[in-house]
Amino acid sequence: MDFSQKLSDSLNLPYQSVKNSIELLENENTIPFIARYRKEMTGNLDEVQIRLIHQEWIKAVAIENRRETVLKSIQSQGLLTEQLQTAILKANTQTELEDLYQPYRPKRRTRASIAKERGLEPLGQMILEQIVTDKSLEAILSPFINDDVPDFQAALQGAEVITAEVISEHALIRQAVREIAGRYGVLSSTQRAGSKDTQGRYKLYYQFTLPVRHLKHHQVLAINRGEKEGVLQVNLQVNEPDWHKPIDAQYPKNERSIFYQALDDAIRDGAQRLLLPAIERDTRRMVTEQAEDHAINVFAKNLKALLTQPPLAGFTVMGIDPGFRTGSKVAIVDKTGKLINTATIYPHPQQNQLQGSGQIIQKLIEKYQVDLIVIGNGTASRETELFIAELIKEKDGIHYLITSEAGASVYSASDLARKEFPNLDVSMRGAVSIARRVQDPLAELVKIDPKAIGVGLYQHDVNQIKLSESLDQVVESVVNEVGVDVNTASAALLTFVAGIGPSLADKLVTFREENGPFRNRETLKDVPYMGSKSFEQSAGFLRIRHSTNPLDATAIHPESYPAAEKILEVMKLSLKTNISDRIKVVETFSLSHNLSELSEKLDIGIITLQDILEEIARPGRDPREKLPKPLLRKDILKIDDLTQGMELMGTIRNVVDFGAFIDIGVKTDGLLHQSKIQKGIRLNVGENIKVIILEIEKDRGRISLGMTESTQA
Repeated sequence: MDFSQKLSDSLNLPYQSVKNSIELLENENTIPFIARYRKEMTGNLDEVQIRLIHQEWIKAVAIENRRETVLKSIQSQGLLTEQLQTAILKANTQTELEDLYQPYRPKRRTRASIAKERGLEPLGQMILEQIVTDKSLEAILSPFINDDVPDFQAALQGAEVITAEVISEHALIRQAVREIAGRYGVLSSTQRAGSKDTQGRYKLYYQFTLPVRHLKHHQVLAINRGEKEGVLQVNLQVNEPDWHKPIDAQYPKNERSIFYQALDDAIRDGAQRLLLPAIERDTRRMVTEQAEDHAINVFAKNLKALLTQPPLAGFTVMGIDPGFRTGSKVAIVDKTGKLINTATIYPHPQQNQLQGSGQIIQKLIEKYQVDLIVIGNGTASRETELFIAELIKEKDGIHYLITSEAGASVYSASDLARKEFPNLDVSMRGAVSIARRVQDPLAELVKIDPKAIGVGLYQHDVNQIKLSESLDQVVESVVNEVGVDVNTASAALLTFVAGIGPSLADKLVTFREENGPFRNRETLKDVPYMGSKSFEQSAGFLRIRHSTNPLDATAIHPESYPAAEKILEVMKLSLKTNISDRIKVVETFSLSHNLSELSEKLDIGIITLQDILEEIARPGRDPREKLPKPLLRKDILKIDDLTQGMELMGTIRNVVDFGAFIDIGVKTDGLLHQSKIQKGIRLNVGENIKVIILEIEKDRGRISLGMTESTQA
């Protein structure tokens, strides 16, 4: 089957681009590599489009494999007719295919199969056909009486059971009723008798009724969770006239038939006992999958925004993991992220060692010339902020910020953390993670399971395999977009480089530790198991800053070095030229030369040529540089300092269906409700945003925010 044409039509993408993308994927090329280094072949499709092709291709292959299995199964039963085969070959979705297969699927013994064993199938067919005859009912039923069918009532009931199953398994009926359920069905939930919901988490759903088509994704996930926890009773209702119509279309009743009432009884039994429960399961599965996909996409979007936060380079950082009973853990890391000292302070209740804790912090700041303090946003966060703000308010050149500590405890207890800091207390490792995650968020956060980073909604209620795959794709995409310094990167970071993976990442780090820094990209081939395919896929994403070949510090792939060297020669330019002069030379060259002719002369595509010129102008440019840096603070706000109408800057902590949570420098994050977000504005985790205070509910700890005219910084 020509998957390329099918996907080209369904995705509205050029046929050749789809065809080439599939061929590249079949040849075990990674998606980041294809998107970055095979642009001519794909017609410059971006990574999102290639991932979509990949997903739909996998689905299409799965449907074809299933189609083959279904055909073989029905054929082996001797029941494959030409009409059925045509219908199966035309089925475009897995659901259509399964509907057609339903009557022939091997199944455990049912009431209908037992009735068939007793010879009642011909009688069931008479009911479906609504035969009109002058014979009496007893005369028709008499031939079916035997040891297993003792009387006329048993014969008729058995035949009706067969009829009910036939009706409930009819492909066109199932498809029609499923569509009706999606369009006109109503989902309702009530509190289950005797259930306990002490916190009232599901109070909104105790008497809840809403048409399926109007359900919000977060409502679906909340109801599912309430049902799973035994709090909610959930039902999906389809009106009888609605579900009756498609059945009547396939099996119309004939008032003149002796089996008119039998068919009516069979329809009602088949619908209530078999068809409608199956459709309810299908419909709820459909809306659940849609809700899960939405939740996963929100999580993925937030994770990408978090991972692409610009590094705060050049700071000696003090990381503080706040706490009450066990104290606050303090870790100092130098400008490269190297741990240089630790301490534990007890400025809060119960110990209240405020003065002594202040002296320890002051000495550490002076000794190591700390210029940035980073406080985790967990327990005792705002109390620690008050303490630190008071200490540094008279000091020049030092600021603080509060960062998410989500996942720090997960990292602290991980094998990777034990390997990095074998002699460090578990809780102290968390302080190191907090400090490092502002120096280079990507490098630090890849050490943590993305699900633990805390920028999603209902992440524990969605398909965990799908969630992990989606989040891993986000990490892979960001890591390869940014590029990795192979001489400083951790194994955790290297794992996500295209073509590498966990095993080879460990070997790269081991080789580097045993043999010293990599001198150039060619020496990567000396690493055990770095085969030609792995090198091809990964080399362009691995940077070597002080290589014997300056091109190794760029995103130019080694396969394009000959072309890049010729371009540099034509421009009379060196990569050692300062960046401003280099940009001017490249811009002038691009405007004064026919790039199409040059690409033909160099035997490279025009898109690849343009990428090479961009890398020559700005080698190894970090795409995160263009994003706004996190807000650094000197003083502190309390909720008592806020007034309605006050405008202030905040940092977006999380984006969910109903709005965004904004850190505005007080203990409670403010909520910018979805209804207050200006049309056309897209909010991302980590962005700085100007907001206005709309309402303050001190007793409930809630702050409502609005947007100003020029809201995004």
